[in-house]
Amino acid sequence: MAGRGEIPGAVRGGWERARRWGAANPWAVDIGIALLVQAAMTMPFVVPRGPELEPATWPAYGLTTLTVLPLVWRRRAPLAVLLAILAASALYRVAVEGPGQPLPYTGLVSVYTIAALSPPWKRLTTAALMVVAVPGSVWLNTQSARELTFSLFVFGAAYVFGRLQDARQREHRIEAERAAARERARIAREMHDILSHAVSLMVVQAEAGPVAVRAAPERAEAAFEAISATGRDAMAQLRQMLGVLREGSESGSAPREPQPDLSGIPELVERVRASGLTVTYATEGGVRALPPATGASAYRIVQEALTNVVKHARARTAEVRLAHAEGVLRVTVTDDGRGPQAGVGGHGLVGIRERAAAHGGTAALGPGPGGRGFEVRVLLPVPSEEGVGA
Repeated sequence: MAGRGEIPGAVRGGWERARRWGAANPWAVDIGIALLVQAAMTMPFVVPRGPELEPATWPAYGLTTLTVLPLVWRRRAPLAVLLAILAASALYRVAVEGPGQPLPYTGLVSVYTIAALSPPWKRLTTAALMVVAVPGSVWLNTQSARELTFSLFVFGAAYVFGRLQDARQREHRIEAERAAARERARIAREMHDILSHAVSLMVVQAEAGPVAVRAAPERAEAAFEAISATGRDAMAQLRQMLGVLREGSESGSAPREPQPDLSGIPELVERVRASGLTVTYATEGGVRALPPATGASAYRIVQEALTNVVKHARARTAEVRLAHAEGVLRVTVTDDGRGPQAGVGGHGLVGIRERAAAHGGTAALGPGPGGRGFEVRVLLPVPSEEGVGA
């Protein structure tokens, strides 16, 4: 049930579909607007008129149609369309004695279009034309200050509405560019996490393979199996991500699911163990339901932290700990290695901070307990269980 003042989802969706259709079919929209204006300007010709008024003749109606026809090209040549409309309207005033119109529909549509779509010099030219054309039209019609004031008001309103539409469209474009930049950053982080993690494990296993072949052939077989499994997993994740992107481009929106979550961390730890690093995994506070985005970010943070351990720390052991507290998830990854050195591990650590900040959380990266090793400490806010299940 939509709240007071809210637009129902079906109406909002229908309006968005209509907007996209209009953007894809500008000719159809302009023809529709011209037909609508023609219908409005036909009213004085079909409504019964008193004998004291000008007759509604076919030549007069033909000239009325001539003032409407240029609107079909209003987007392609808005200033030329306005000049054509002014010329046809002046010819109507001078050449025929036909019904007048309650509003200058064609001129209003043209001024609105110029204000919304044209560069500044065309808008200034239009303002200068209106300063001359509006008083001239009033002088040819009633020569009254009342009509002059009203005409200036409606043309000014059309111009203001056009400028507001232009500002709204620019705001939408800026927001779309920002959303695209955020999506590119998200995809870059996902690709980095997947490839960096998989390649790091494969390199470690490959380097250990020759030694294991000479010393313990059974371990070499396990190493090569781990390399194969890691490669297949990376390919599956990349294929899944590319499939999501392809579906999103075809449907107009990029779905985010499926994404990894906390349930995948034990398997992640097992893969890292297979590289030779001793990794322990523990949780505190029981299992809690997490929003999909939060769970995916927690998984990627653990993945990137372990990848940095494998690539740069020269550690023998690492510990992954998840602690659920009231309204927060604490993610801690600690190792007994040397920590990241200058010039290495930069993108991954930046990605951890970005993921935490995206959820309003914090990330602290530095020496482990007692100054030994390295520790990644991330706090991710978690909504209440009512909010998660809503």
